[in-house]
Amino acid sequence: MNENKFGRLQMIALVIMRVMIGWHFLYEGVAKFMKPGWSAAGYLSQSKGIFSPIFEWITNNPDILAIVNQMNIWGLIAIGLGLIMGCFTRIAAVAGMLLILLYYVCNPLFVGFYYSIPMEGNYMIVNKNLVELAALFVITVTSTGQFAGLDRILHKLFCKK
Repeated sequence: MNENKFGRLQMIALVIMRVMIGWHFLYEGVAKFMKPGWSAAGYLSQSKGIFSPIFEWITNNPDILAIVNQMNIWGLIAIGLGLIMGCFTRIAAVAGMLLILLYYVCNPLFVGFYYSIPMEGNYMIVNKNLVELAALFVITVTSTGQFAGLDRILHKLFCKK
């Protein structure tokens, strides 16, 4: 997408949104990394809905769970850094959307599903995960990394006009 389709202020707003979402991902990844013994088992064991057998299987297989834990931590960190630095921005945004979608399908906010882990509120289908997923979609379809980020440098180096 040509960045000229957006005004300067619009692009600045999109870059700010990208960096803030990146910070959220990076913070979550680093917090999990720094917490000894952190595991996704608690979240996965609360799974409801049609995908719950898959998440329960992960929880019940320590080797698979260890891999999922590491992928979660390092995925959050990589996505966060990519978004903050504007490096491979679209890849980072799509990866973030996929990760958030996994979080959502693990514990969807459907009527009749109740969880023992306190949630931030039940907004009846839409929650902060879906809002962040939608914001990542906006980042995916814009060129915020080429406006302000390492993607601008990479684009100039590898794309001839």
